[in-house]
Amino acid sequence: MGIASHGGLDDRRLVRARALTLAWLAGAVVTSVLMPGVGVIREPRPTWIVLGSIGTLCFAVTQAGVLYGAVAPGGVRGRPGWTAAFVIATGLSIALVGPVAAGSWQSWAWIGAAVVGTLPVLLRPRWVVVAAAAVCVIGAAVASLTGGQARQALVIVAVIGAGLAVVNVSVLWLWRVIADAQAGREAIAALAVSEERLRFAREVHDILGHTLTVIALKAELLERRTSAARPAPPDAAGGTDGVRDSSEAAEIRRLAASALEEMRAAVAGSRYVELADEIDALRRVLEASGVRCTVRVEGDPAGRRLATLAPIAREAVTNVLRHSRASWCEIALMTVDRRTVLMVRNDGAAHGATHRDSASGGLAGVRERLREAGGVLTIIQDDDTFELRAELGGAA
Repeated sequence: MGIASHGGLDDRRLVRARALTLAWLAGAVVTSVLMPGVGVIREPRPTWIVLGSIGTLCFAVTQAGVLYGAVAPGGVRGRPGWTAAFVIATGLSIALVGPVAAGSWQSWAWIGAAVVGTLPVLLRPRWVVVAAAAVCVIGAAVASLTGGQARQALVIVAVIGAGLAVVNVSVLWLWRVIADAQAGREAIAALAVSEERLRFAREVHDILGHTLTVIALKAELLERRTSAARPAPPDAAGGTDGVRDSSEAAEIRRLAASALEEMRAAVAGSRYVELADEIDALRRVLEASGVRCTVRVEGDPAGRRLATLAPIAREAVTNVLRHSRASWCEIALMTVDRRTVLMVRNDGAAHGATHRDSASGGLAGVRERLREAGGVLTIIQDDDTFELRAELGGAA
């Protein structure tokens, strides 16, 4: 009950943090409406009042969709429709809002500032500067063509846009830190549950299995002794007792053997963790720790045979977090020459504690697990890059 309530508390905190982030980002959308709206109010021509209002509202709606997508599951890249709509609305706003209040108010310059403030949400950092420079040029050109001051428009687009970008990036960065921390807690909890399940299965198998085996052997021995000690015919009184005792001992032996088989069948399903689930949990742990993680899986990673690689993947990722200063990590499951290969590769090996193969008890355990499964472990370190390859015979 305590764990469940703690998880619920974390979920409520995450919901509140997301609501606060959205409320903060809503301020940027409001700015996209209010400042160009001043130009609409100053515009004396009814036609341009209507067109300017349409252009401003379309831009604000699509900007809101993009910013909302940034804090939704999957991020902006998971909602390409909003991104396309935002680009189209921005292009239309040049024609619809640019001429509004021409010469008296920089209507489109404020739209341009909102565009610059939204660019970090859509683009990678190296493209943000290029796109922002293009928007600044467009803002100056619109002001010149509509009788406004190009320098003033350039200042609004560049300075106000940069300020909005800093605010948006800061808020989204804080949100992602909170979301990653929550995802990391969930992934660590899932790994802990898997580890406890494996430990419990091992103990049940070792302790209870041993006890049931002893009971079965004792019952078999009692059955033999009873049969040997009571050789009298069945119609004799003592012989009847001997047959009954032998039958009871045989029944005890059968029950113990049946219980042992049922216990082994029940434990067998708990003694392995699906490799796909383990890799997904490890990816979330790495990303929550600030390590960019790429996963490549060929084929179906299900089955008990491939589950042998699950604890090996866990140990490899543990080494990445403990013994390196990794900024990225790649986890791949592939088939090479009809052998299944699990590869975990990361950078930062030269700046952190070295992955000492001979001294690492964890890697020694990995070698032992692979040896028992007929596999082999290979360690490759090239300056700053460390690679662990675990191979199992036969295709996946």
